[in-house]
Parts: sequence; structure tokens; C-alpha cells
Amino acid sequence: MTITHLPASAGPPDDVPPYEPWAGEPEVLAEAAEAGRRAAAWIRSLPAAPAPRPVGTWLAGALPAAVEAAMGSLDPAQCDRMGPDGRLVEGNGGVDAGTMSTLSVVPCVLSDADWLTPDQHIRLLAVASIITGIARLLADDPGTAILHGLVARMCATLDHATRPDHPGLATQFEHAL
Repeated sequence: MTITHLPASAGPPDDVPPYEPWAGEPEVLAEAAEAGRRAAAWIRSLPAAPAPRPVGTWLAGALPAAVEAAMGSLDPAQCDRMGPDGRLVEGNGGVDAGTMSTLSVVPCVLSDADWLTPDQHIRLLAVASIITGIARLLADDPGTAILHGLVARMCATLDHATRPDHPGLATQFEHAL
């Protein structure tokens, strides 16, 4: 049996050039964080459960907190890359696993939120999908996501999904911001 050793890596992790932000990155990330705050405010403005129940508490607290945390922590530097050993290191777009886990259970818990309308259910699904999509997009291809306006378009979709339910609630919604 012959053992062949692979060539040594290019060098220690110190040899990796420092991350340089994409043109317009700070503005895109600031708008994404703001869109996340608006989405969280909309979620908090949803009607409360008629009687205390775990999903109602989760919708009022953990979910909007996860929305704000995810959109406020987006980081294109946390993209897919090759590790020093030559293996692919999957990026997370700056969103930690716990926050992604909270967003991923939205489809599972909405059936317990029977006091919300089907429209509100669909819009909550859209929020979770858009936010996880933005994080994945930044992890997969941050340059395209930022330079070609993909993050900005997804934030516009997030804003549309989290618009106030009724024109009369617009004032209450804006007041929550």
C-alpha cells in the first residue's frame, strides 16, 4: 500500500488577505437592518392569542427578536470559502445557527396560531423565507447579492410582506417603530 501525502496548504490562516467590503455594502446592510426592525415591529403588532399559549409568547417575543437579530447581523464576510485544509467551509451570511433555527420552525408552529388570519400566516412564512434567503444569498455569492441589488430587492419584498394589515393600523404600526 502506498500512502501519498497531499501538498501542504498555502500557509497559515494569516496568509488570507483581509476582507474588503463590496462597493455599497454598508448602505445595503444598514437598509437590511432597518427592514428587519420594520418586520419585527409588524410581527409584534399582530393580535395576541385570545388565551396565553406558548406559540403566542413565541410570536410576540422570540420570532421578532430573531428577525431583528438576523437582519442586523448580516455579514458578507461570512461567505462560503475554502478552509486551510482545502475543504469547503459553509458560510452563514452572519446569521448564527440559533437564529436560523428560530426562523426555520415558522412553518411548523403557525398551525397553532389559529387566531391569526391565513393572510398573516402566509406573510409570516414569507418573512422567514426572505430572511433565510438573504442570509443564504450572502453566504453563497455576496458580490452578486450586493452589487446587483438582490439584497435590496429582497428587503423591498420583506417590506411588502410586513405592511400593516389594515390602513387604520398604519398609524399604530408606524408608532411602534
